Amino acid sequence: MNLPPENAPPVGGEQAAARPRTLVLAPGPHLHTTESTASIMWWVNGSLAPLAVWGAFVFGWNAVAVMAASIAGSVAAEWGALRLLRRRATVADGSAVCTGLLLSLTLPPLVPPWQALLGGAFAILVGKMIFGGLGYNLFNPALVGRAFMTASFPLAMSAGWAAPRPWFDAQVAAVTSATPLAALREQGVAAAVHLVPGNTWAGLALGFRPGSIGEVSIVLIAFGAALLVARGIIRLTIPLSVIAGAGIATAFSGAALLHMMSGGLWLGAFFMATDYVTSPTTRGGQIAFGLSIGLLTGIIRLYGGYPEGICYAILLANALVPAFNLWFPPRRVVLAGAPS
Repeated sequence: MNLPPENAPPVGGEQAAARPRTLVLAPGPHLHTTESTASIMWWVNGSLAPLAVWGAFVFGWNAVAVMAASIAGSVAAEWGALRLLRRRATVADGSAVCTGLLLSLTLPPLVPPWQALLGGAFAILVGKMIFGGLGYNLFNPALVGRAFMTASFPLAMSAGWAAPRPWFDAQVAAVTSATPLAALREQGVAAAVHLVPGNTWAGLALGFRPGSIGEVSIVLIAFGAALLVARGIIRLTIPLSVIAGAGIATAFSGAALLHMMSGGLWLGAFFMATDYVTSPTTRGGQIAFGLSIGLLTGIIRLYGGYPEGICYAILLANALVPAFNLWFPPRRVVLAGAPS
């Protein structure tokens, strides 16, 4: 950078000369983007909003209470932890809201709200703050919270499912129901299909079926994911690899299409496996990462102790991310050697 000599006349008059000039020296790489952490997080939250509204519409007031409690627990835990650590408050960046909202969308609609509150707090404290805060966590915080709730409140997490209602009606008490995946595991394809009103495949795609609050509508999940792809926040490499892996694992189960269109596969593939911090950095690593999640999901569903498997599949794959980054390094480093 060329700077004018010290005795040169000021450029732009006295006002310009009065402004201090700062020359910043920093090591490469020099990357610039108009996006910030806050803008990315609020875009993710906005893309999840249709799922939240649909979950409230289909499952009623208790689903609203679960979402509010989970978000409140996450935000309060982050604010309290930062106050104790005497660190700058980062609640406004939307990351705690994102964790609480994602967690709530993975929960059964009849879970007691106080359990969702504890789950949100656990997700932030153990899944995020204990590792150093935003950007340092090894595992997806929302799924850490869900795993905690599955272990701590097994009855509510395995039996808190509600039958869908065609419109929001607070006067009708929620009716418990098995999910299609649970029915498929215990009673077969016919029982699973029977849980979806009307046209089975349209019901599975639109969201008129029992399930977690935010997983039931594949159409709205795809809509939210399309917003993030169009914005450049996520790429399709990981989600398509996850779905491909699950398809391979369940191809010979006799219910492959039902596995692909039910459960939390799509929500996990597009909104949790794509977490920047807990996924590999190179395209090869991302493909291996996504395939491993899909394969593990299928294996757990077919042979594990739970009808669903996407939560533990993503957490296990998160633990392998350092290995994926080692096995699939950036091409430039391989050709030119590590920088001195």
